[in-house]
Amino acid sequence: MRMGPDVPLLNDYKQEFFLKRFPQTVLGGPRFKLGYCAPPYIYVNQIILFLTPWLWGGVGTLLYQLGVMKDFCTAALSGGLMFLTALALQMTNLYAKQKTVTVERMQIQNTLTDEDEFEFSSCVDSETVKFIIPGKKYIINTVFHSLLAGVLCGLGTWYLLPNRITLLYSNIGGTVVIFVFGWVTICIGEYSLIINTATETATFQALDTYEITALMRPFYIFVFIAVDLAHRFAVNAPILEQTNQILHILFLFLPFLWAMGILPPLDALVLWGMEQLLEFGLGGSPMSSNTKEIQRVYLFGVFRNPFYPKDVRTVAVFMEKQRRLMKVGVVRRILLTLVSPFAMIAFLSLDHSLQNLHSVSVSIGFTRMFRMVWQNTENALLDMVVVSAAQMLVFNPDLWWNRSLDTGIKLLLVGLLRDRLFQFLSKLHFAIAILLTSWTEKKQRRRSSAALIALNVAFFPVLLALVAISALLSSPLLPLFTLPVFLVGFPRPLRSWPGPTGGTACVCSDTVYYRQLVPGLAAALQSALAAGGLGLSLPGSHYLCRFQDRLMWILVLEKGFTYCGVNIKGLELQETSCHAAEAHRVDEIFEMAFEHQENTRILSPNPHFGHILTPCTVVPVRLYSDARSVLSGIIDSHENLKHLKDDFVKVLVWMLVQYCYKKSKTWESPGSANKSKQGSFPENQHSGAVKGSRALREEDSFSVDTVEDWTDDSDIFDFEPSSRTRDRKEPRQLGLTPKVHLSIPGSIETQSQDFLQEMSPEDKLNRAVVLGLPAVDKGKQPEVLPRVEFSCSYSELLSIPEEWRTAPVPSSKVSEMRQRFPEEWYHFVLSQLDFFHLKEKPSSLLTDLMKDKALKDLYIHGVLSCFFGLFGLDNAVPAPRHVFRAYTGGIPWSAGLDWLTGKPELFQLALKAFRYTFKLMLDKASLGPVENFKELVNYLQEYESDWYIGLVSDLEWQQAVLQEKPYLFSLGHDPSMGIYTGRVLTLQELLVQVGKLNAEAVRGQWANLSWELLYATNDDEERYSIQAHPALLRNLTVQAADPPLGYPVYSSQLLQLPLF
Repeated sequence: MRMGPDVPLLNDYKQEFFLKRFPQTVLGGPRFKLGYCAPPYIYVNQIILFLTPWLWGGVGTLLYQLGVMKDFCTAALSGGLMFLTALALQMTNLYAKQKTVTVERMQIQNTLTDEDEFEFSSCVDSETVKFIIPGKKYIINTVFHSLLAGVLCGLGTWYLLPNRITLLYSNIGGTVVIFVFGWVTICIGEYSLIINTATETATFQALDTYEITALMRPFYIFVFIAVDLAHRFAVNAPILEQTNQILHILFLFLPFLWAMGILPPLDALVLWGMEQLLEFGLGGSPMSSNTKEIQRVYLFGVFRNPFYPKDVRTVAVFMEKQRRLMKVGVVRRILLTLVSPFAMIAFLSLDHSLQNLHSVSVSIGFTRMFRMVWQNTENALLDMVVVSAAQMLVFNPDLWWNRSLDTGIKLLLVGLLRDRLFQFLSKLHFAIAILLTSWTEKKQRRRSSAALIALNVAFFPVLLALVAISALLSSPLLPLFTLPVFLVGFPRPLRSWPGPTGGTACVCSDTVYYRQLVPGLAAALQSALAAGGLGLSLPGSHYLCRFQDRLMWILVLEKGFTYCGVNIKGLELQETSCHAAEAHRVDEIFEMAFEHQENTRILSPNPHFGHILTPCTVVPVRLYSDARSVLSGIIDSHENLKHLKDDFVKVLVWMLVQYCYKKSKTWESPGSANKSKQGSFPENQHSGAVKGSRALREEDSFSVDTVEDWTDDSDIFDFEPSSRTRDRKEPRQLGLTPKVHLSIPGSIETQSQDFLQEMSPEDKLNRAVVLGLPAVDKGKQPEVLPRVEFSCSYSELLSIPEEWRTAPVPSSKVSEMRQRFPEEWYHFVLSQLDFFHLKEKPSSLLTDLMKDKALKDLYIHGVLSCFFGLFGLDNAVPAPRHVFRAYTGGIPWSAGLDWLTGKPELFQLALKAFRYTFKLMLDKASLGPVENFKELVNYLQEYESDWYIGLVSDLEWQQAVLQEKPYLFSLGHDPSMGIYTGRVLTLQELLVQVGKLNAEAVRGQWANLSWELLYATNDDEERYSIQAHPALLRNLTVQAADPPLGYPVYSSQLLQLPLF
């Protein structure tokens, strides 16, 4: 990713696109700037439609001013004319759509284009109508929006009657200004509602499924009109009159507020309003979906806590040093969950306001506070302390604070003031951080930085006003492109995103590590939250956890009495340059807080004060540590590789014996094993083979009936026509040896030479020439092996499957393998078997098995088959490249490998044995040689029970992580550096570092991300606002956003953590 201050904010294409879209947003939808040449009547038609509401309102206004009609009749006339006009326009669009012949085209649509290119032929043709009036998706909206347009025009006419405005201000000049620009506002709202809905800068949902966006601007116009109507019908309401005067002036600035995205869309407004009502009206927790400071590493984020453990690196040391703090945490928990709530209830119950006749304000205030005592004990306690202190300091009983407000309302006002004050300070911290780092961080220093800093300093009161407005609205402070250019974002819920929690994530191979650690992390967070180690955790708080290459992003969604609901996200492990730069800064901050504090003085200042990340604590979590090492000197050691083949034979013998032994546990006695194998050992192989060949000749001789079985859909490489295949029985079902299939002419036959000698000349001719018809590849047929005669009847329990000893290996190699076969190791492995599953067994069972030469020969053939498949016939020491390819299962093709891969179960056993052998080679190189057979068995049993040895890309690797295998090992190769690497994951309890993020910095950056991607469609992967910013953690913050705007690789559902 390209980094630096010269990265463009918008690329050339997006700049052109933005310059077309923004004027449409300002004017409510008219498209006056197109990307192509359009006839003049396109622009004229849009101007006429834009001014139509003003035309009908002007007619009504004129009739009223002339005394022809009363004001309400004027409103009805204007509204009726606008309704008919809107309905006619929508019907015109429907007619144009039906008249146009639709042609489906196979083309890729660019979802970022604002409009397609139209071909216009006249001012009223179908293409022109569809371009200017796109129409509604639903018929009900066609009628409803038209009716709403009529009501809006009628009430707007009434709202802007000149006589009415003159009565409010008694100023003709002011009346003219309000009348003219007020109608501009109404025309913008009407055009967006009925003609063409503009794309709003305040976008909450990525898709507008139900066409709610069209209602946004009319809704705010109706809010202003509602106040005017209340003033008209109210008697002696000076407050309403003053409010109406202010709103008439503010009405003129509605287009500006819409264009700047300050007013929220309806969906976000409803959710935000419900959240504010729940928190401040009812005392609940948003998003139902100061003893604390001593548990944190920094007091108030500034000075290091002298009681916090120093140089925390291991779990044992940390738990020992933190034992004193845990006692304080227990005391704090008792005070907050048992003592404080009942003390506050007693305080409220004794208030004199409850002794009088209850009013609405008393009911609201005390109901909210009685609930808040349990839902938000810490803040409730703080609010009561402030109110009590104010009552003691304000002695004048005639002051409005004591005269007009009861205790419940005082607590409500104090709570609201406290929340907004904390938001203001957090937003101001965020704004100053952006302002300073735009110059102090060299990679953030753009050519415009000096000018922007000078403007912010010169207009610092304006900046403070923007921050204050943002805090009052509880909306994010939006830094445009994350530059020191600040806007007030529209109010939205604290979680910032509309979708369900944990609904989506960019799942990849790294996701499994987060799935494994999240349950343990949640349990550790539960203890830290209960002890107060994470500070004041309120809904909307963000935390960042770090361990090695893993980054966990935690968002507090709910908080109540002894419970907390959180969402945990996992960020990508494959670090890009931007990701790595910010992760390095995170590591520096945590290291300074937790690992380099042995020689620091008491109350030492936080060296990273002002950063959006403040370290809180460390928590012990059971997870995987990831250790990677370079295997140079081990994998390329001739001494190590020289013993690899012999060790492989030993490991494979152990694995084959274990496989057959486990399989024997399904048999109750040797007789059951014999029954299962009787089809594999025919009594007379040669006679059976001859009978089989004759039957084959008679059955497969072609005739007219045979030809009719082939169809145009048949495959010439099928074994036989499908209809005949279904009607035939398998050779084993007939008690015969498998039939010998015909081969394609020119191919090499692999059948036994003895079998070919038994065939008659006529049979041999029929095998090669079949009446000139296409030959059919019937597939390779297993060789028929002689029956094995065991000297011990129980040997068949450990017998290797017959098809596993048919590898095409020269007889000389069999003799060589006999000499190489580790007989003593073989006897030792057999001696470790117990056969507890057998009800009756002789005492000499193990001795008899060891003396059975036929059984040993089976294992020699089985081992040789795998050995030949992986190493070939060459006796040379394998090269490191061959070892790596064998480990990964990517050996070049050979006849032995072809045979081995045809036996999937045996191939997997051989591959597993080779991987165990490689791991054994590493252990011997690092821990020393294996002293005896018992130690070797211990190694292999540990591999089997506690290890997964394979590849990171294996599905079994992910399953092993979720099953929490104690250890995992993988072999890798870096082609660019020519080195081989080993990776070991070890499951253990380790310390995870936790820090608290500036919540307003996160909300502000997410607000900018939403504006950039949903409105400006700036999805360039190298855009400035996604570049690394170590002070703001900009790249990590973008990653942690909900998809599709962000890309976390893991996102949990709502996790409810009990805190008591």
